[in-house]
Amino acid sequence: MNCFSLTEENHVAHLVLNRPEAFNTMHMGFWRELDQVLAQLHREGSARALVISSTGKHFCAGMSLEAFGAEVTLDDKSANSRAAIFDLLVDLQSTFTRLETLRMPVIAAIQGGCIGGAVDMVTACCIRYASADAFFCVQEINIGMVADVGTLQRLPKLIPLGVAREFAYTGRRMSAQQACAWGLVNEVFDSQELMLAHALRCAQEIATKPPVAIWGTKQAINYARDHAVDDALKQIGWMQGAIWSNDNVREAITAMKEKRAPSFDDLARLGSFRDES
Repeated sequence: MNCFSLTEENHVAHLVLNRPEAFNTMHMGFWRELDQVLAQLHREGSARALVISSTGKHFCAGMSLEAFGAEVTLDDKSANSRAAIFDLLVDLQSTFTRLETLRMPVIAAIQGGCIGGAVDMVTACCIRYASADAFFCVQEINIGMVADVGTLQRLPKLIPLGVAREFAYTGRRMSAQQACAWGLVNEVFDSQELMLAHALRCAQEIATKPPVAIWGTKQAINYARDHAVDDALKQIGWMQGAIWSNDNVREAITAMKEKRAPSFDDLARLGSFRDES
């Protein structure tokens, strides 16, 4: 991979954006590689938590504007070409939606600028930590367009609606401290190193829990966010009946009594009709 490095240790996957010289901007290769690596993690099932961090001064400066000149043309001259813009955006949106539907929690560790498309990406994650120098910016409005890959759909569910509107309309920077006060990030750290260490510790703690129970918890939280309480209660009832494991409960309780680390099975590897026989 050119845009990322991926490691896995003790069931924790760590995906690192590694184009600091370009402020980790999102060119078309970024989207292809991210989609591929998320599909791989989702399919294999051995990782139980994913940490996404970055390198250099900024976490990510958003979409590479050069990509729309060299690789993608947004043609507004006809109805047919404008319809193609819709399909392109659906394709891009689906990559960040993979973060939301991934079979494991995703933790974003953010330093410096988290700009434009990067806000789309981190709002699709489960947990966000920031270093003290981090800031967030809905940059799209500053370049004459509407944010279109998830920010306007997810940000108002994470912070007060009026605050989301203010930053989406003005394109102002939201500091790490403001983001923490409003609930966009869980905690702010004095340095990137402290932040990343904490993110990895949190991921490791998650990885000690039964993976199928973590999967179910993520499913239930996402469903409850988007549905009425009564519907969400029905959903958790059906899901609990589907994934309940006496073995997992017994192992968790026994491990606590014996003061040892519990041992749980990985999620099943997913097959696909696209796989070669």
